[in-house]
Amino acid sequence: MGLPKSLTIYEVGPREGFQIEDGPISTNDKVKLINCLSETGLTSIEVTSFVSPKWVPQMADAEEVLSKINRKQEVSYRTVYLNVKGLQRAYQNDVTLDGVLMLTASETFSKKNTNKGIDETLSAIPHWIQAYQEFKIPVDQIAVMAAFGCNYEGEINIQKVMNTIQQAIDRVEENGESIKKIKLADTMGWANPEQIKETIYTIKKKWPQMKILLHLHDTRGLGLANAYAAMQEGVDEFESAISGLGGCPFAAVKGAAGNIATEDLAFMCMEMGVNTGVDLDLLLDCARMTEGIVGHSLPGHLMRGGLFQR
Repeated sequence: MGLPKSLTIYEVGPREGFQIEDGPISTNDKVKLINCLSETGLTSIEVTSFVSPKWVPQMADAEEVLSKINRKQEVSYRTVYLNVKGLQRAYQNDVTLDGVLMLTASETFSKKNTNKGIDETLSAIPHWIQAYQEFKIPVDQIAVMAAFGCNYEGEINIQKVMNTIQQAIDRVEENGESIKKIKLADTMGWANPEQIKETIYTIKKKWPQMKILLHLHDTRGLGLANAYAAMQEGVDEFESAISGLGGCPFAAVKGAAGNIATEDLAFMCMEMGVNTGVDLDLLLDCARMTEGIVGHSLPGHLMRGGLFQR
């Protein structure tokens, strides 16, 4: 299969990136970066999360951030929530809501990240569907964290991932909804290009019409290689973070790179003739701004190497 003609980038840096920073990030700096990203041609930005400030204090200003950003009509502003209370807060703050169910392929990581095991998470699906239906949001997406490996449990067998997805799909259909997209998250940077291809092929073989979205971490330097492998299998939707921000506070990774850098992914696409609709010069301005906000070096490559001067 050839490369896609175009690719959609879902920016997650302001949420996933700032949540793991040790030092406090001011609300004004968060707003400044989100406004900068809104001018780049990106059509989706994950700006914050509605979670307990006890566990993720960096996101305590979620409502304030959303009240201050300059919203552009063509940009979807998204958030993360791990319980129904978080969903309700998101609904009250005028964000794009996706009917997504969050799952994890690692039992240990599931408990550390959400305080629930895999079976408990699957059992809660009807409760989540009811909550979404109250807001008239169709439940059509599944997200699987630690889909390729786990720092606590090691390699995650592909059959375990498939079984988790199947159980979720069955419960969703029992409650009158239908899954159309699966997000696979390499939460702790275990994937390699061949594993990416095998996983996508296996899912597509069983569910040919299913869209696949990838959330890739560059923890061990294979992020862009994994993205390229996925593109060869027809994947055209990716989550990434400006400057390579990101990481999960509960992933047992300290000091390693976060998500694949948005500007690096967009540059790779541009060089291969894959359209992203993103202005790379403006995106680089945002990347440099991000590094200034966090006050330390970030792993993005393009902001150091620069664009080719042809």
